[in-house]
Amino acid sequence: MQISSSLLENAVNEFARLPGIGKKTALRLVLHLIKQSPEEVQRFSSAINRMKKEVLFCTVCHNISDSSVCNICGNPSRKKETICVVETIRDVIAVESTQQYNGLYHILGGIISPLDGIGPDQLHIETLVQRIQKGDVEEVIFALSPNIQGDTTIYYIQKKIEAFRVKVTTIARGISFGGELEYADELTLGRSLQNRMPVEKYVSH
Repeated sequence: MQISSSLLENAVNEFARLPGIGKKTALRLVLHLIKQSPEEVQRFSSAINRMKKEVLFCTVCHNISDSSVCNICGNPSRKKETICVVETIRDVIAVESTQQYNGLYHILGGIISPLDGIGPDQLHIETLVQRIQKGDVEEVIFALSPNIQGDTTIYYIQKKIEAFRVKVTTIARGISFGGELEYADELTLGRSLQNRMPVEKYVSH
């Protein structure tokens, strides 16, 4: 791609570093910004800078937050006795969009994947165990992507919490095995939440 301006080329290269953004899309975004007023561009850059500097992570569930406790954990109308365990923040957004769940969340920050060098100690598993130890949790729902790594993570955590008197379930396999949770349509994901099954039955299959 031949670009006549090095300033334009540098901007395109930076946008192209974002996931899912190719050079053509990056060029289109940069050209769009060039056409905007200085005030609009400043507002855009300020929003990105402020997000990076001021964004926090919830001390309870590890969700992105504006304060030490996110608005989900701090919402008195949410069911405190139910925790939905997910891999990433994007999965929280996916589950919330179904409007079928009114409990709390716990974001692991990934799944166990030895081939990628990700072990249990690199995930937020111990903080989940600590939340369950307090005795207020009645059900833990695993909403991890249905693949080998997700199943391994479920099995590992199940063993960690099996001594506690808590119901452990997982979303039904309306999500195809090998798929990614965040890309599931809202109807399928919502039905999977409603039709969740005991995790022992899931793992045995």
